[in-house]
Amino acid sequence: MIRKRGENRVIILAGLLFTSFIFIIFRYYAVAWKQEYVPAAKTEHTFTIELGKCQGTIYDRNMRPLVNSEIVTKAAAIPAFLDREQTAEYAADRESFYREYDKGKPFVFECNDTVLESDGLTVFEVPVRYSENQSARHIIGYLSDDKGADGIEFAYDTVLRNSFPVNSVSYITDGFGNILIGDGKTVYRTKSYKSGVVLTIDKKMQEICEECGKNINTGAIVLADVSSGDILAMSSFPDYDPEKIEAALNDTRSPLINRALYSYSVGSVFKLVTAAAALEQGLENYLYECNGTTDVEGKMFKCHKLDGHGVQDMATAMTNSCNTYFINLARCLDTREYRRLATYIGFGKECCLCAGIVGTSGVLPDEKELAVPAEHANFSFGQGKLTATPLQITQLTCAIANGGEMPLMRLIKGLTADGENTGKKNQILHSKVISSETAYKLQNMMKLAVKENKSSKARSSKVSIGAKTSTAQTGKFNNEGEELCHAWITGFFPASEPKYALTVLIENGGYGNDAAAPIFRDIAERITSLEKID
Repeated sequence: MIRKRGENRVIILAGLLFTSFIFIIFRYYAVAWKQEYVPAAKTEHTFTIELGKCQGTIYDRNMRPLVNSEIVTKAAAIPAFLDREQTAEYAADRESFYREYDKGKPFVFECNDTVLESDGLTVFEVPVRYSENQSARHIIGYLSDDKGADGIEFAYDTVLRNSFPVNSVSYITDGFGNILIGDGKTVYRTKSYKSGVVLTIDKKMQEICEECGKNINTGAIVLADVSSGDILAMSSFPDYDPEKIEAALNDTRSPLINRALYSYSVGSVFKLVTAAAALEQGLENYLYECNGTTDVEGKMFKCHKLDGHGVQDMATAMTNSCNTYFINLARCLDTREYRRLATYIGFGKECCLCAGIVGTSGVLPDEKELAVPAEHANFSFGQGKLTATPLQITQLTCAIANGGEMPLMRLIKGLTADGENTGKKNQILHSKVISSETAYKLQNMMKLAVKENKSSKARSSKVSIGAKTSTAQTGKFNNEGEELCHAWITGFFPASEPKYALTVLIENGGYGNDAAAPIFRDIAERITSLEKID
């Protein structure tokens, strides 16, 4: 009996030992294969801190960054090897620094540029994606969940957010994961954010347009190089904060809309197309006596000068913006060729600048619609169903200012790998839309419209200007019963040797000469001064 009890104890003890052995083996494998330890095994006992998400840069035409333009200093800190108070002197936010430091774990903090690097402190320069006074927001767009959601950020998302290496510092650790400072550290500082997209935008000119248009409630400004079609500035108002998209979505003015790409009634600026069609069809010497009204198949159309302008030729009618002259001039035109010219110039067609940045086609009445006399009359001076974007109107002005050679509007210059050189450049393309003779005659009309019009608010003593204003009726009325009109002006400068085409639109802004022309003049003067400085 005693022997059996001894044998049972041995069996029980052996069972306990076996169970303990199995438990130890199980725990060993559990520790070895637990997911959080896999990276440590792969990095061969190193601890790595990564900081500063790397994104490619969007540049202007002169390789000036439009994003990533500001740099902040950040440091990777190992508390065990730092003096708490001495290091805190470098911190941009001391309270935040103390909170992280006191946790005793490695962390990253923003610091000033006087920080001194040590074994436990590694310093990096990190670009900030958007600046406080970010320009060209409607062009650049914004991010959502770290992906491009609009503008260039969306169109070139894969280029700007490729698998770039990031800033990092790595330390050797012992078997327990403790950092071994004595064995040194490995630091990698990336410059891959210098790669990116190069735009045709000129940063300084963009800022001038935004500054001059800051009081526009809703509207747009487009500035382009007349010979290349390069968009030098494209501003939409109101602006928005890319960090506060929800607020923009709730704004009744719809600030996320890029109004440079949105179509509106254009009004009298379309008289340039009517005049171009007449010149191309040999009606340069057409005369008409304006008495303030004209009858079109029983429908009366009024000129803005109710007592009439008297006898008008094409140049004086353009200067006076005489509606009745252009209504009756258009009656003499071959409607099919007239409309075809409008399509050649870009009316009724989308203007694709890149994926996601596309100017709407607007509305170009078809031949059947223009067969209705009243619709044809409205068309002649830019009213009725006709709509177009500020971008399309700027393209029209480029064609006139460039001797009839209309450039394809261009926003993307190319890509860059190093922030210094542009590769994969997009081509400059042209199409002949009107004869050189017609273009030069239209240029002279636009010059006279500013020079000979004593009330023109586009006239400047600093730079010569050729332009055409417009007050486009919308058919909408305010609470006082007054019709809302879009204020337009489009033109070129300097007038003697056209270099820039500029269009200003103020939605529901009233008279083009009162609201839009002063902004046009201000921009032209500032850009002329900028060139002298540069």
